[in-house]
Amino acid sequence: MTINKRDGKMKLALQMVSGYGGEFKTWRMPGTVADAYTNMDYYVENAKMAEKGKIHTLFIADTPALANDISTNSPMHPMDPTIALTAVARETKHIGIVSTYSTTYTEPYNLARTLKTLDVVSNGRMGWNAVTTSNHEAAANFGQPLPDRDTRYKMAHEHVEAVQTLWGTFGEDAYIHNKETSEFVDMSQVKLANYNGKYYQTRGPLPIPASPQGQPPIFQAGGGEKGLELAGRFASGVYANPFTKEDAKLHRMMLRKSAEAHGRNPDDIKMFAGFMFSIGKTKEEALERRYMMQEFAPRETAHHVEYLGHMVGLSLSVNTIDITKPLPQHLITQMYPSPMDPRSGKAFELLKAGMSVKDVLANGVINYHPVVVGTPEMVADFLEEWYLADATDGFSIVPDSSHDGIKDFVEQVVPILQERGLFHTEYEGETLRENLGVSYEYGLNH
Repeated sequence: MTINKRDGKMKLALQMVSGYGGEFKTWRMPGTVADAYTNMDYYVENAKMAEKGKIHTLFIADTPALANDISTNSPMHPMDPTIALTAVARETKHIGIVSTYSTTYTEPYNLARTLKTLDVVSNGRMGWNAVTTSNHEAAANFGQPLPDRDTRYKMAHEHVEAVQTLWGTFGEDAYIHNKETSEFVDMSQVKLANYNGKYYQTRGPLPIPASPQGQPPIFQAGGGEKGLELAGRFASGVYANPFTKEDAKLHRMMLRKSAEAHGRNPDDIKMFAGFMFSIGKTKEEALERRYMMQEFAPRETAHHVEYLGHMVGLSLSVNTIDITKPLPQHLITQMYPSPMDPRSGKAFELLKAGMSVKDVLANGVINYHPVVVGTPEMVADFLEEWYLADATDGFSIVPDSSHDGIKDFVEQVVPILQERGLFHTEYEGETLRENLGVSYEYGLNH
């Protein structure tokens, strides 16, 4: 199988998180909006900045549960993605709006109705990140046990089928609203869904017309064989978490193979690799941002030191080593990268090169995506390297702090990518599908 020839333009999604950014202590940084969690005007302001930079879509990775300790950290998720995206939809014109909704803990009819409404309201810019939900906290919120992984994915296939079936029940040309003929809807084009699966049943129809893009494109973010199967069957976009360029290339190739195996054009599935950044005028300035975050989080830093030790086969503690200095030589000779953690290779290399533990942590080696801490050119270089290596179709970018990170990326990184011919200068169309470059869909078997 060969990698497709592309138009030379990477796709970019901006992860909105809860309004603060990807680092959960940055709400305390100078200049941040302290109430960003509840301030929808600020959320919209950030979305408009992303649209100014021609970012393809916003992305909210949500789960129906409290996902982290918020005693001193900002939340991982917004109050409610539907409300946040509705606010954004009415104040923007081009940028896509995508959020996670669970296939395990939502009913197909309710979700189909919400997403299609938002798709119509936004004139064809809505997308759905379909995930199975794997945490017990979410299960408890619905008074249900957490199904095993195999069952969750069987449920997911049915759920997506049911939602798409409902989306297609209202004919594309059924909405006439002709005053002169008095015909509002051509009911010959409105059909029942009559979906009867093992886990989900729904009758329909869903009385909502098609948007300009037909139906919302489906995204997927689960890993492993079952995630690849779900993505290959349904997804137009995939949020992936590779830590190395080689792993990213393999993941993309497997996604494309899965799409082909389901009779689809592999170019209709776009992979977005997760990526985090901290930008400064110099590398040193960018590191200073990271040092400030460490100072805000002494408990977490102590835990991170121990975790870093596990990544390289050492027992490390803030009480036993000076984290501002390189590791002693006898510890360096004992190190080895853990084969169980794909991030350990980079940690091993930096420690072996004589970087202090504090600096290694500041470079983001234990973050949940690859991290670049440096100048706009360094950020652009990373994106260019992975993209031109066919390791990904684009990136799901996560600034350390939204209050200046989004603006810095739009005003400093985007122009570099555009000058290098790697990123578009205008939106390709009016809908999310057009901007992603994926085929039109409407209903399950259009």
